[in-house]
Order: sequence, then C-alpha cells, then structure tokens
Amino acid sequence: MRFLLCLVVVTSMVSGCATVTRGTKDVLVVETDPVGAKAQLTNSVGAKAQLTDGMTCEATPCSFKVPRKSEFDVVLSKDGYIPAQVHVTHKAGDAGGMALAGNVLVGGIIGAGVDAGTGAMMDLIPNPVVVELQKAR
Repeated sequence: MRFLLCLVVVTSMVSGCATVTRGTKDVLVVETDPVGAKAQLTNSVGAKAQLTDGMTCEATPCSFKVPRKSEFDVVLSKDGYIPAQVHVTHKAGDAGGMALAGNVLVGGIIGAGVDAGTGAMMDLIPNPVVVELQKAR
C-alpha cells in the first residue's frame, strides 16, 4: 500500500495530467469552400517566432500538428479567389481544465505548473478553421 501511495505521489509531481493525457500538440484542421486552396501558417504581427511559422499545405482540406500554446494566422489562397486570413489563438479547454483539476485533487502542484507551462491544457481556437473563399472579380 505504501509503495502504491508513493508511486501516485511521485507520478503526480513528475508530470502534469494534461501533458500526459493530451500532449503538448494538437491537430489543426483547415477546410475551404471550394477545396484545393493553399494554406500557410504565419506569425501574427508582433508575435514571437514560433514552430508554426512557414508550415504549408498545397491543397485543402488539410491538417497541421502544432503546439497547443500557439498563436498564428492561417493564410489561404487559390487562383481566381480573394485571399483570406484567419487568426488562430488558444484558450484553456474543457479537457485541459479537467486535467488541471485532477492535478489539484491529487496534489500535483508541480504537475499543474507543467501543464500550464507546456500549454497542454490549451485548445486551439477556432478548430477547425473553415473558410468560404470569395471569387475575385
């Protein structure tokens, strides 16, 4: 019994619940109407350099695996259509909040700090990114 108790305490102190259960990255889905647009992730004006800057896909629908704690713009372009841009940010998600509550209940203050620092408790907003492209005149 003591061994099990020690194992629970050590595990809760070493890692955050959300970091373990959700990971630090999320899949961002990008969809357009019409399909086949190029999607590129770019830093927002004044944003720090991020791992997402410059990621592209040649034809929507597509997806990107990006850090949950990211903030960037999705730039969409297709011949014959007006380019569009959508800002993606992050906020504490429901599942991330539940994991944080689990940290508090189990006594994992360090785990709560890990989750907050890694962004594992965050969700990307909006996700999916859905854009109706307008024809150029």
